[in-house]
Amino acid sequence: MRITILGIGALGCLFGARLSRHADVTLIGHWPEQIDALRAGLRYVHPDGHEDVIPLDVACGTDGVAPCDAALILTKASQIETSAREAAQMLKPDGVAITLQNGLGNRDVLAAAVGDERAAQGVTLQAASLRGPGVMVYGGEGPTHLAERFPGDPVIRDVGALLERAGCETHVVADVGALLWAKLVVNASINPLTAVLRVQNGVLLDSAWAHDLMVEAAREVAAVAAAQGVALPFADAGVYAERAAEMAALNRSSMLQDVLRGAATEIEMINGAVMRLGAASGVETPAVRTLYRLVKALEDTAQRRIR
Repeated sequence: MRITILGIGALGCLFGARLSRHADVTLIGHWPEQIDALRAGLRYVHPDGHEDVIPLDVACGTDGVAPCDAALILTKASQIETSAREAAQMLKPDGVAITLQNGLGNRDVLAAAVGDERAAQGVTLQAASLRGPGVMVYGGEGPTHLAERFPGDPVIRDVGALLERAGCETHVVADVGALLWAKLVVNASINPLTAVLRVQNGVLLDSAWAHDLMVEAAREVAAVAAAQGVALPFADAGVYAERAAEMAALNRSSMLQDVLRGAATEIEMINGAVMRLGAASGVETPAVRTLYRLVKALEDTAQRRIR
């Protein structure tokens, strides 16, 4: 099976490293330092500290990349329009593009570019971070769910089986709407708080102040989900966020990584989306809004920060 991975950040590298031993995989990105480093081999750092060097096929843009059976979209949600256009350029006529990005609305943008029949939604709870160009630190195991486009979808089932062989727990399901919101609970409560405090996920559990703000934000996301008619797969969003922080205690969230390197974050597609839907449905989201404002302030002052 020929797989193209759009995105050469931590998760793109993680999926590329896992899948490259079982399929013909090409990673596509636009970060020169990362591309150069990956062409020398990805340094894959395991939780116990030992490293593997894994060769990867990496390209800058889609020129010269062969058509693929499946494209996994693992760029930042803010880059979905560019990624969708690139997926449209390289998909085979019967191929499928699968967004595994954070936030809401990514599949709609993808479908507009590749066609509704070739667009699919997935959710992954795998965790990884970058220590620098070409160095990926694995942050924690988590399941991946892929939604079938129609019952018995052969391509989605093939991708799911391939991910399983590559050591990624994967489930093919009819719909991932509730799971997408469950991930949003985590992303809107943990990611911005770790970015503001500049700490790993697990540190949020060590401070009563941080813990309480995390739990409040998580429960606000759940309230907005309920107003949208979404039944989350857990009873208490606060407890779910606590468990997520514990399971990936050593991970650096993607938003923290963005802030540390001075890059734009996904705060608009995560907390911003929750705020807008909350306002439209009459649900107050003060904790989510506080985190949104703090991250926006971090972005605005990135070049003026005292170091």
